[in-house]
Amino acid sequence: MNNFKKIGLTALAASLVSTSVFAGEVTVAGSASMTVEGYSSATGSHAGKGFSMGNQLTFTGGGELDNGLTVGISFVLDQGDGVTAGTAPFDNHSVSVSSDAFGTLVMHGEGGSNAQAALDTTAAGDIWDTFDGATTGVAVESSASNGDILVYTLPSMVDGLSVSASYSPQQAVAASSTAYGLTYTGVEGLSVSYGKGDENLGGSTVDTDTTTMKASYALGSFTVAYSNNDHSSPVANADQETTSYKVSYTVSDAISVSYGTEEIKKENDAQEAEFEKLSISYTSGGMTVSASQASSTDALHGTTDLEDRDYWSLGLAFAF
Repeated sequence: MNNFKKIGLTALAASLVSTSVFAGEVTVAGSASMTVEGYSSATGSHAGKGFSMGNQLTFTGGGELDNGLTVGISFVLDQGDGVTAGTAPFDNHSVSVSSDAFGTLVMHGEGGSNAQAALDTTAAGDIWDTFDGATTGVAVESSASNGDILVYTLPSMVDGLSVSASYSPQQAVAASSTAYGLTYTGVEGLSVSYGKGDENLGGSTVDTDTTTMKASYALGSFTVAYSNNDHSSPVANADQETTSYKVSYTVSDAISVSYGTEEIKKENDAQEAEFEKLSISYTSGGMTVSASQASSTDALHGTTDLEDRDYWSLGLAFAF
């Protein structure tokens, strides 16, 4: 991370009703990656190799006001990752206000997750998403996320316990949505999370609820993780449950190996989508070299295409 320069946040102070800033700075962090990946199947369909790259700059600014509050801003430049072509290359952006007594209030203009959606990445890391390059298959359902979200994290009340709540305002025919999440890390090596959120699409006729439960425990070089994501909808055959496991082994400070699985079950669908992935990574001086092998069963969930698929990737990532 490079500090480009320290600046007085004059514009920010003016927008906060002329409240002065004691000290402020803007920092920028970057990341870049190069990946080659391939898909295959028993019949050769969806086979092929491809190259992809990532490049991202994150600008973070902040300062302490004379009333004791700390104000922060975050803005991401990520080519082609905006909500629409018109917003590219601009991506996630947010404003936060915090203090030890007040807690933290964050307004997300884009790229935010509500209190439940912030927890719903599976224990195995969303292996299902790996196969989007070969199919338009199953995805893990969640409650609302992305933009126009207020997230409030309460001040620390119990050591190791984080509590947050979020609100998404009404948009078009969709009603407002709420969510909450709790994470406890008060026992060494243990992390337990619980989140619940709703998404009201089209008013009271399509009100969905999503519950996420997660736990992980690290003992020595091993870490074991579990997650369950339960999505309930009044729409016929739209309920979905996702269960995931992962075992990670830290060989050294630089080398780690992991194996994860995911199982996605839809209401009244006899065939379950199953995914598994083996990964290894080597990190040195801000550079990470990774390799992975994954497979899927019924990735096109709920269709007549039940063909198994395989995936592999080699990646090189940099953080600076």
